[in-house]
Amino acid sequence: MGFSGVVLAARASAVQMQSDFSPELQPALDCLRVAITLFDAQERLTYCSQHFGYIFRTLPERESLVGLAYEDLIRMEIASGETSLEGAQSTENYIAHRRAQLRAGEYAPRDIELSDGRVIEVKARQTPEGGWIVLWSDATHARHLLRRLETAVDLSADAFAFWDSHDRLALCSAQFAELHGFHTPDEMTGLPFADIVTTAVRRDRFKIESDAENWIARRIDTHLAPAGALTLETHSGAAFLVRDRATRDGGRATVFTDVTEHHRAERALAEQTATLERTNHALKTSEVAARRQTKYLADLTKRLGAAEAEADTAKTALLRTMSHELKTPLNAILGFSDLLRLSGDRFSPEQITEYAGLIHNAGGNLLKLINQILDLTKIAANRFPLRRRPLPAGGALWAATERFRTRAAEKNIAIQIADGESDLLVEADETALDNMLGQLIENAVNFTQDGGQVRLSTARSGRHIRFVVADNGPGVSADDVLRIQRPFEQSGRGMTDHTQGAGLGLPLAQGLAELHGGKLTIASIFGDGFTATLDIPAA
Repeated sequence: MGFSGVVLAARASAVQMQSDFSPELQPALDCLRVAITLFDAQERLTYCSQHFGYIFRTLPERESLVGLAYEDLIRMEIASGETSLEGAQSTENYIAHRRAQLRAGEYAPRDIELSDGRVIEVKARQTPEGGWIVLWSDATHARHLLRRLETAVDLSADAFAFWDSHDRLALCSAQFAELHGFHTPDEMTGLPFADIVTTAVRRDRFKIESDAENWIARRIDTHLAPAGALTLETHSGAAFLVRDRATRDGGRATVFTDVTEHHRAERALAEQTATLERTNHALKTSEVAARRQTKYLADLTKRLGAAEAEADTAKTALLRTMSHELKTPLNAILGFSDLLRLSGDRFSPEQITEYAGLIHNAGGNLLKLINQILDLTKIAANRFPLRRRPLPAGGALWAATERFRTRAAEKNIAIQIADGESDLLVEADETALDNMLGQLIENAVNFTQDGGQVRLSTARSGRHIRFVVADNGPGVSADDVLRIQRPFEQSGRGMTDHTQGAGLGLPLAQGLAELHGGKLTIASIFGDGFTATLDIPAA
């Protein structure tokens, strides 16, 4: 039988198989946001769901693909420009790499990058008849979120590492890799914790007081404890507080915090204490000198304790907020995607659309939180780029308001923009200005009760253009006005109407305003409204 005969036979088999599907099953499979393909034992395509055409948009209709070999489909991807070859590898090597996934034991999911920037995750399993079922899903958004999380980890002053349920490295920062003697995190990914620690000892990365085996055993014991902590030193004199914690998914998280200065301060305090003891022994008659030394040491201890308490409070707030705000949308994404993945055939197209919408909303909330943290981190590190140019103040206020009119209408809130001078121009970064105004308007709409009012205005104030966002909501107390301008703090006004957010909006707007050479001023009376005033340099 020639090639055309094989194709015709495979197509006949596909038609027979599709006829075996119940009338309800075929439309349900086509509604899934995952492409389903079936191949026979000779790797020829026998079935293809409708979503496959969405992923590979330039390939022919799915009916004309039936009977083609898996290798033929890959060559068509490359010829049509859909697939972007990885690195400088040849076409044949790329095809061999893709086909290897259909071998027994090579079932690990693989990502392929398309020329338009999308990332497609491919999963393959062998069927009882000796054929294959291959699933194709768009993982672009998830991979971008992972890359943003990796960026956030690398921007942190601490060194992070995350381990899976088998205690193998899943993700770490570049600083963590360097501390353990590796060039990049990719060299370590998938290695067991014990192997990484042993390699670090062999490469003499840490100062070891006892023999190496005892040191490794102690490090592993601390790592496996429910909440372990110890201090490690390097030969350069740096000191790190190492904390290991179990995660709810059965894995573990490790954080290296640089405590070099605190460590040196403790040593200095110990040396001062020793000096004081020698001085007291030599100068028993000098009671005045001894009192001065004691007062100095007490003040030093108090300052060290206050600094450490402030640092611990900030880190506790960060970890608590990150733990809650990241896990909430992630749980929604994983939960609803698992429902679709494991029981997709039980749901109607309307339910599938609803669950996909919930997954999308959770992903948007997660992306917003990560972007806010990244922006605050860049501002704190003085690495936030500004591209200033003259911008119309009224147009910027109108554009930022339009995004929240639907939300305001749902709560029957009236948004009023007062008439102002038409030629007011600010010297600002367009994206940053839109971000600042958006944070203030969103804050006003979220916290104002149903039927309330939000008033917006622009005016010239000396060398600045002043934006005012005022509402007649419940307001906040005088103590809360100062507190809510710090990261991860939220006020108590109207919280029944506002269940999302990590308390980063006002601090972010304040940081961007100061970066422009302006300022953000908050005024409120408890029970009598809330006013935010943003001053940005005029053009």
